[in-house]
Amino acid sequence: MADAKEVDGRDKVDGLMTNLARGRVALGLAALAAPKLTVKLMGLGGGADPGRDYMVRAFGAREVAVGAGYLLSDDNGRRLWARLGLAVDSLDLVSGLKTRKALPLWVTAGAVGIAAGAAGIGAAKVASDIVG
Repeated sequence: MADAKEVDGRDKVDGLMTNLARGRVALGLAALAAPKLTVKLMGLGGGADPGRDYMVRAFGAREVAVGAGYLLSDDNGRRLWARLGLAVDSLDLVSGLKTRKALPLWVTAGAVGIAAGAAGIGAAKVASDIVG
C-alpha cells in the first residue's frame, strides 16, 4: 500500500513540473512577442527601452528553452531539465532579493514569490528523483 502512495506522490510532483514547464513556455513566448507589455504587467515600467526589451527577450528565450526541454524529454532528460530549472529559479530568487531596495515591494514580492514557488516545485522533483 505504501508503494501506491509513493507513486501517487511522484505523479503529483511530475504533474506540477509539467504544468510549470507549460507556464515557462507561455511566459517565455509572451516575453519574446511583447516585451514592453510583459514588463508593464510585471510592474517594471513602460515606454521605450531597447536594452530592457533585449533582456526581457533573453529571459523569454531561456524560459522557452527550459520549459520545452523538460516537456520534450524522456524521463532521464527530465531529471536533467528539472535540475537546470531549479538552478535558474534559485538564481532568480536571489536576484530578486538583491534588487529589493530598487523596486516597489509588490514587484519584488511577486517576482520572489514566483521564483520561490518554481524553485520549491523543482526541489520537490529533484528530491523525488533522488529518492526514487
